[in-house]
Amino acid sequence: MSALPLIDPSRIKELIINESKFIDVRSPNEFSKGSVTNAVNMPILSDQDRHEVGICFQNKGQDAAIELGNKLVTGVKKKQIVTNWSEFIRNNPNSIIYCARGGLRSQICQEWLNENRMVCPRLEGGYKSIRNFLLDELNKICKSQNIFLLSGMTGSGKTQLIQKHHRAIDLEGIANHKGSSFGKPLDSQPAQIDIENLICVNFMKLLNENSHPILLEDESRNIGARHLPLELSNKMSDSPMVLIDATFDERINLLWKEYIVDRYQETKNFFLDDEKANVEFSLHLTGSLKRLEKRLGGERTRKILSLLENALRTQADDNFESHRIWLREITKLYYDPLYKFKLEKKKSRIVFRGSKEEVFNWLQHHT
Repeated sequence: MSALPLIDPSRIKELIINESKFIDVRSPNEFSKGSVTNAVNMPILSDQDRHEVGICFQNKGQDAAIELGNKLVTGVKKKQIVTNWSEFIRNNPNSIIYCARGGLRSQICQEWLNENRMVCPRLEGGYKSIRNFLLDELNKICKSQNIFLLSGMTGSGKTQLIQKHHRAIDLEGIANHKGSSFGKPLDSQPAQIDIENLICVNFMKLLNENSHPILLEDESRNIGARHLPLELSNKMSDSPMVLIDATFDERINLLWKEYIVDRYQETKNFFLDDEKANVEFSLHLTGSLKRLEKRLGGERTRKILSLLENALRTQADDNFESHRIWLREITKLYYDPLYKFKLEKKKSRIVFRGSKEEVFNWLQHHT
């Protein structure tokens, strides 16, 4: 078993930048709590199998646990697992195996593949070594790398510019959340660890090109139910800012398209049932508004909710136009005052401001 190829953790950065494929043989539950980019979960043990083997290991030791594992994964089941691994490796010759700590499960995986005349290296230290590397690397990046923050009032088009810019990291995209109360996704957000890992991987890939400043959106630490790594959040708290200036009407048009028209179509595509989509769309908007009641106040919330409910009743007849009315109200009464209050504390950090086009052109020469 020792003769089978082993990859030193010192090569993790190289492997990630080169987009090597990883075969993660941990259980599905372990994988769901955090993995690495380009990893595919092809477990050697199911969650239940792992539970039973773990109890056996605690009570009877490693040899008994291995024996039980071989009994649980044998015959047709074992053959199918090895076939799946072999097919993946043939399609991805740069594949690397890892388990939790680069120990027993990945070694057994290599041995079973070897019996099938397939050779695939495993990563020493397993997923734990990858996770530790990414945490250390992100800390180093936050201490040394220059970044710009992109700011602007709600609806000014920050996300679109982030996605268009060649040296930007889309934090909201990684977290699968648009950042506001109305930005909750139809599906779930990634695991917290996955978000942290992917942020670091994005930094690594951009820094592999050059060391120019990197653009991030001006976010609070929390994005939906997830949060940014503390080191990154601290870095962002004193980084220079560029600011998009957009007219009120431009911002309402963008919010209307993004939060109403596009969201409704996404909901229809997600549920594939118009009646269900209409119900879910209504619940999403009203629920998102009610979450703001504590800050917005009861009277203003009731006023905007009445406008929202009227827009939901008439949207089929007026092609969603009535939604602009409550969007204007919540922008004037909530989002704009909140943004101006926060910006006042940060205004000394603004190094450039202008239209979206002017900001984009400035960034092209400074990042």
